[in-house]
Amino acid sequence: MSNSKFTMSRRKFFSVAAGATVLAATRGLAKTQALAPTAESPMGPFFPTGYQGEDDYDLTMLKGHTTRAQGEVIEVKGRVLDRDGNPMQGARLKIWQANAAGRYAHENEQNTAPLDPHFQGVANLVTGNTGEWRIKTIKPRFYDTPLGLRTPHIHFDVEGSSHRLVAQMYFPEEIEANAKDVLYRELGQNEPTSVARRIALATYRWDIILMDAVA
Repeated sequence: MSNSKFTMSRRKFFSVAAGATVLAATRGLAKTQALAPTAESPMGPFFPTGYQGEDDYDLTMLKGHTTRAQGEVIEVKGRVLDRDGNPMQGARLKIWQANAAGRYAHENEQNTAPLDPHFQGVANLVTGNTGEWRIKTIKPRFYDTPLGLRTPHIHFDVEGSSHRLVAQMYFPEEIEANAKDVLYRELGQNEPTSVARRIALATYRWDIILMDAVA
């Protein structure tokens, strides 16, 4: 009785074997290709040490207030990932920024632009099991410093399981202002890791890649 029903031809066998080898090699390559980590940036003089105010995800409206902060309301969201692309659960983010006039609510601030009594300015977040985070905020304005123009940006201090990252997020539409910013220019080839993607009219996405590696 012929067993041809259960016998694979030599040509088909080698074809399948070669395909399996390529697939295995591709999987191995994908596993070993680490993501580019988000670039480090200076913390700056306005880190909110000792901040005692409200610090939830919505920076545009304070509890008990009926007036929203001045400026263009935007949403910024993303994920905290390890270098292998895995979500980082429990990562801690401290976020701070200037208001719509380009001023920080900080004792070191020398800018004479007006403060906004309705703007929170600081957020403290912890990622869930998908590594997701988001804030509702006001797009910050550029401002002058002794180093020159600072383009609109948002500060992040992110703590993973074994890596702490201080970074600044920039806006993709601010091409001219970004080009004039000395700290932005110092990013060099790492510049893409610090620029958010605009995914809707008032929504940005920025994934933060830490050097952690989840086993």
